[in-house]
Amino acid sequence: MKILVVGSGGREHALVWKLRQSPLVSKIYAAPGNGGTSSLAENVDIAATDISGLLSFAERKAIDLTVVGPEAPLVQGIVDQFSRRGLSCFGPSREAAKIEGSKAYAKTLMQKYGIPTGRFDTFKDREKAVDYVERLGTPLVIKASGLAAGKGSITVRDHATAIETIDSMLLKKAFGDAGAEIVIEEYLEGEETSMIALTDGETVVPLLPSQDHKRILDNDAGPNTGGMGAYAPVPFLDRDVSREIEEQCLRPVIRALREENVSYRGVLYAGLMLTDRGPKVLEYNCRLGDPETQPVLPLLKSDLADLIQATMEGRLKTRRIEWLPWYAACVVLVSGGYPGAYEKDKRIEGIERAEAIDGVVVFHAGTKKVGKGFVTNGGRILGVTGVGERLGDAIEKAYQGVDTIRFDKMHYRRDIGRKGLRNREIGR
Repeated sequence: MKILVVGSGGREHALVWKLRQSPLVSKIYAAPGNGGTSSLAENVDIAATDISGLLSFAERKAIDLTVVGPEAPLVQGIVDQFSRRGLSCFGPSREAAKIEGSKAYAKTLMQKYGIPTGRFDTFKDREKAVDYVERLGTPLVIKASGLAAGKGSITVRDHATAIETIDSMLLKKAFGDAGAEIVIEEYLEGEETSMIALTDGETVVPLLPSQDHKRILDNDAGPNTGGMGAYAPVPFLDRDVSREIEEQCLRPVIRALREENVSYRGVLYAGLMLTDRGPKVLEYNCRLGDPETQPVLPLLKSDLADLIQATMEGRLKTRRIEWLPWYAACVVLVSGGYPGAYEKDKRIEGIERAEAIDGVVVFHAGTKKVGKGFVTNGGRILGVTGVGERLGDAIEKAYQGVDTIRFDKMHYRRDIGRKGLRNREIGR
């Protein structure tokens, strides 16, 4: 097959890296790709949201399969437009992708069909939102309903900050149109985890559970980011809880969408809080996570291209996903100033030294190839992933790789995976 991977981040580099290992794949294009994908695929200068440009390219090159990484083109309807032209495109339709494109829609769907989630309400009116805060009390979580690159969810712990956040979203348009409607929900206590699954609209097959680290600083301090690191699998998520998540949070939402005459085919991502009252859904996403994909795919023993084909053709029940019996941890290196303003074109040193370490894979995100080297070209720059027999080994490998890499004002968290290490089951 000739495959087109849409996107430019670490997730897309990981997809290209894994798909390149499949005997079913003869050629991969990445649009627009990054410095790292250029060694495994042919980069194409077409933006992920330029659907007409991607469509024309796919037709011109007779692409057999397009794999969409980021959420924006899915929410814009790339799958629908490709399908109308007879082109195979992996991901949910525009209507199905609303589950991520509108948090208000997703929460209302959960409420209607009894899927466990926190108490909430949705608002476009500032005064009604303020009144709800006064009735619900703090702490609570305020979210932009639309797409905000993972940064639109804000936990507030006092009344004054809650009002300030509402005004920032509804009045000052801090997240643009994404914040024109907001969701205010109860603050849930517990451990947060991600459960991502493949689904053909009938069969739902979970991938390994993972845990993302959203905030910029150690110990979950500072503002939210697109993700500062992740590890997989999650040792404190036992078989019984995993089954509960599958039966109460994954399968029911696919059935709920069918009841709403919406067919969902592709990747389903559930962001979850493991509370003392059981797992509750924080949000649904319509694509693979970033950076969760970076530790999950190195542990996948099965052929990813074959799994995608089976998903698209409604044959997922005929596939059993095989995993390597190891752990993986990914540490994200970011530009100074991220998630705020940052500089570009900083020369990166040490990537080859990191990749020479056994068990280390470096996934590029915001990089650009210049000559024989790379420079920074974004906020999140690299995802250094370590693989080991135990979680502690994987984390150690990842930080060994990190220690070899340098660029001006480089920042990273030093506690990726620590929550997993605290669990008594580790080392079994």
